[in-house]
This record gives sequence, structure tokens and C-alpha cells, in this order.
Amino acid sequence: MPEHEVAVHGHCDPRFTAVRTAFEENFRVREELGAAVTVMVGGVTVVDLWGGWADAARTRPWERDTLVNVWSTSKGPVALCAHLLADRGLLDLDAPVAAYWPEFAAAGKERVLVRHLLSHRAGLAGLREPHSLAQLYDWELTTQRLAATPPWWEPGTRSGYHALTFGHLVGEVVRRVSGLLPGAFLEREVTGPLGVDFTVGLPEKEAGRVAELVRPPVAAGEQAAVFAQLEPAAIAALANPSVGAAEANTPGWRAAEIPAANGHGTARAVAALYAVFAGRGTYDGHRVLGAEAAERVREGQGRCRDLVLGAGFEHETEVGLGLWLSGENGSYGPNPRAFGHDGFGGSCGLADPEAGVSLGYVMNRMGSRIADDPRKTALVDAVYGAL
Repeated sequence: MPEHEVAVHGHCDPRFTAVRTAFEENFRVREELGAAVTVMVGGVTVVDLWGGWADAARTRPWERDTLVNVWSTSKGPVALCAHLLADRGLLDLDAPVAAYWPEFAAAGKERVLVRHLLSHRAGLAGLREPHSLAQLYDWELTTQRLAATPPWWEPGTRSGYHALTFGHLVGEVVRRVSGLLPGAFLEREVTGPLGVDFTVGLPEKEAGRVAELVRPPVAAGEQAAVFAQLEPAAIAALANPSVGAAEANTPGWRAAEIPAANGHGTARAVAALYAVFAGRGTYDGHRVLGAEAAERVREGQGRCRDLVLGAGFEHETEVGLGLWLSGENGSYGPNPRAFGHDGFGGSCGLADPEAGVSLGYVMNRMGSRIADDPRKTALVDAVYGAL
């Protein structure tokens, strides 16, 4: 079989044949290596496809249950943890973070609100002091440093993507309220009861079914040109520490708790978790969130040129309370009130309550974009074309 022609497995409702076509084209013309996509409409799985290879050497086929690191697509499930606590009256999104995490009040952050953490408006996109990968793996050290760090900008005024710190910031509030780190809380309250194949980090017993991440080569000059445009806060967010496919393939990364970036799951699992939002709080007949709490997730905090991502986008964006809105840019389809989250290199979770649609897309050959990878865009366009 030619390199870019792969056998695609799974199920696709005839009405969504265009999604299968787009998925197959990702392999033929967009250099896909291994991937899976799942689409749910009204709680019914209408697309569940997988194909390609789980490793760069093309020795392991991508299977129905292949897991992969989904980078920032993990942020949706982390936000879900916070909204679960808020729905139960245990967390006030308009309260100061310091009400739950007293040490956080240091360095002028006493008025930073929980909603600022969820909307990337806390001013803590990255640490000011050098922070190594080994230090990132240390939950206590990382959260202590974040609590002591002054904001890069006035909190609440505009967004600046908290690429790695989002999970530790929101996650520490989850821990202070529930007594559990977000990965354990998510498992106890959501993925365990619902049978969803998603974890923060990767249990050692699952190492045999995880895909190897592969990053395409990027010219050193091109990377230097990108970083030359960035403000100090953006450099701190994206390169302190610097992480990529090589780091994410290591046992250390997989064993750590990095809720913003090391969620591991299948496309089916991602679609299921975002289906909670698409179903206005319910999944497969189970109430996970109240409808009001589910709606709050997409409460827009104002469009702006993001302080971290601004150099990579020609347009303004808007983040809700944990997820990004499709808006006029159509990042998550034509409904401006649809929302979701992309993962570094291509993966995506999408929720559209008006259409009852959720989507999960995961892959292992990373693209060069933080968001709106062409492979994801082709799949989203095909879904809405079918609708």
C-alpha cells in the first residue's frame, strides 16, 4: 500500500460520508500518520473512525483503543472539573482565588478571581524564573512558584494563553476544594462512572497502547523568527520550559500531572467529554452538570488580541470560562456560539449545544500550528456540511 494510503476502520453513518472522505484525505494530502475522529449528534455516535500508524516507523497500526497525548485539548476536561465544583456550590467562580488558595494572594494577586484562571486572564501565562521540565513535573514546586509570581499584566483586562500554567492554576483550586488533584477528581467524578477512556498523564499499565508523537522538522531560522515577535510573557508561556513531541514521549512526562497538556485519550473519549457540554450537561442519559452550569462554560469574557497567541493569529479571539468560542472566525464551525479547545499540533475537542454536536479528533504527527490545524478544519467543515 502506498505510504499515504491507509486502511480506515470503524463506523460512519452514510449521512456523514463527507467526514470519512476528509479523514482519508488527511492521510493522502495532509501528511497524517495515525489518527482517529469521533462525532456525536444528539448523543448518538455517527462517526467513529481510525487509521494509520501509532509509531513513526510504521510498525504498529493505529487501533480502536490507541491512546495519544492530546496536549491542550486536555484543558476542556480540566475546566469541567471546576464547573462540577461550582455546580455543587463548592466553588464560586467570582470569588478571589485566594479564598481557596491563601498563598496565591502574594505579589498583588489578592483580587484575581477564579474566572480569571479559567479565561486565561490571570496574568500568569508563564513563570518569570527559569523552570525546567523536571520542575514542571513537581506539582508542589510549580504551584508554589505560581502563587509567589506577580502577574505579567493587570489580571482580568485581557487574555494571554496560559499554555502550561492553566492546569496547575485551575487544578490547584480543584485540589484545595476537593482534596484531589484534577486527574484523580476527573476519574472519580466523570471518566470512571461514565467509562470514558481518558486520563491526565498515562498509567504505566497503559503504556502498550499509547501512540508515539511525531513532530515535523521546523527550520531553526523559522522558529527564531517566530520567537523574535513574542513579548516576554508569551516566551514564558511557550518556552519556560520548552516542550514538544520528544518530551511528551518520555515516561517522565507520562507519569506527571500536567493537566493543561498531558491528557491521554482516544477520539471517542474526547468526543464524550465534550459531549457533556454539547448535551447541556448530560452524557448518555447521565446528568453530569446542570444546564445552567454547562451554559456558563461558554460565557464570553470579551474579544481581544490574545497577548500570547496574538502573533500567530490575524484576528481577535474570545475565550469563555475554560474553552474558546468559535465566534466570527468559525474555529469550531459556523455557529459562533459553538466552542472547544485545540491541542498543540492538531487535536481538537468541539461542542455545539444548538446542533447537539460534539467532536473528538486525535493524531500523532504534530503540525506546526497551536490551533486550527488544516486536518481538524477539514473534518469540522465536513461535519457541518453533512448537517
